[in-house]
Amino acid sequence: QVQLVESGGGLVQPGGSLRLSCAASGSILGLNAMGWYRQAPGKQRELVARITSGGSTTYADSVKDRFTISRDNAKNTVYLQMNSLKPEDTAVYYCNILTFYGVESWGKGTLVTVSP
Repeated sequence: QVQLVESGGGLVQPGGSLRLSCAASGSILGLNAMGWYRQAPGKQRELVARITSGGSTTYADSVKDRFTISRDNAKNTVYLQMNSLKPEDTAVYYCNILTFYGVESWGKGTLVTVSP
């Protein structure tokens, strides 16, 4: 089994910053991509950012130049630095991992609320 422990969500004012963390453990042999998805009320879950084991990154257009994804391979941890947050960034953020063996796992989610 895979365990994903997310942290860092909360309430922040527009223009503020938050940093999400997700630590992976368990059956993660061959860990490849680590990423963050989000789901706002009434909307489908969408990719926010993803980073491969080689360091290649992908971002949603809506967060480019505001969010930065990074990872610490020694700690099997992925981070999402979110700056210049907007109310439309409000959502539950889910950590996601994918191994080279096709194992995919999701975290339970952490709520980010951007409001005055």
